[in-house]
Amino acid sequence: MQNKWKFNLKSLIIFAFILTIFVYLSYLWLPLTPRKIKIGATYMTLNNSFYGVINEELKKKVNIRGDILYTRNPGLNVTKQCQEIDDFIAKKVDVIVINPVDGENHKLAKTLFKAKKAGIKIIEVDSQLKNKQIADCSIVSDNYQAGKLIASNLIKKAPRANIVLLEHGNALSVKERYQGFSDTLKSQNNYQNNYHILTKIETLGQTEVTLPKVKHYFALATTANTIVALDDQSAVGALAALDALQLNRPINVYGIDGSATMKRLLETNPNAQATVAQSPINLGKKTANACYQLAFNKPVKRNIIVPVYLLTQKNIQNYDVSGWQ
Repeated sequence: MQNKWKFNLKSLIIFAFILTIFVYLSYLWLPLTPRKIKIGATYMTLNNSFYGVINEELKKKVNIRGDILYTRNPGLNVTKQCQEIDDFIAKKVDVIVINPVDGENHKLAKTLFKAKKAGIKIIEVDSQLKNKQIADCSIVSDNYQAGKLIASNLIKKAPRANIVLLEHGNALSVKERYQGFSDTLKSQNNYQNNYHILTKIETLGQTEVTLPKVKHYFALATTANTIVALDDQSAVGALAALDALQLNRPINVYGIDGSATMKRLLETNPNAQATVAQSPINLGKKTANACYQLAFNKPVKRNIIVPVYLLTQKNIQNYDVSGWQ
């Protein structure tokens, strides 16, 4: 009996020793285990494949690392976007990627400042926030240059033009495009007599909003011969409206984005003149890299600008029209 008791005690001591070693090694190992980085991404709308492509590039890197990405779609509703950011704060994300519904909205700015106070890094992508103190990093296309390219092509094609401008007033990126367009026209001698913006139509950057508005405008007597859409979704809606009306005169239509739909229309629709190609793939890759630099407190450029280029009826055959670039 005494020998059996000694044996059990010896086994207990060995078990306790092994357990102690295991706990000690676990203590050493756990700090080396990387924690999961959490990223929250909210885009003004996912009813535009442009933002879906940006998010896919971000998702690729997150999945490779085994981290967490929360993707949200406020559907052009700034109040909903604020709620999404509040949810990101509650989830204790490391980085928020935002494509703002309204870059000038005070409530949105206040909610983002709350996120910053919680130690969350902020990246604005594709369109900016008016308050430059919010974002840790801004990743956008060269929107001013996009407007310049459209204006330069218009000037080259037409010494005079009566223009319908399709805009999205809440997007600061679109305002930059218009500024580049306007400044380039104004650089022309006697531009006031040669180039007239007859009307501006708010489209929210949506095809289904654009189509009935453009159709209504051109169904009336108008001298307009040019449509400048500051995004491709609006340009596609405008082209559909013109096709429905079957006007017996040409209307030159311009867009900005370089979407697959607009590129195909450059090949097939005589009214489609040009679009400025952005690269949501590059925007997404740069956003993904910046997320991890900020998450690990590494330095990142405050402003990252991605180049753009012009696609026209004449050069479209040199590019892939099946998707985004």
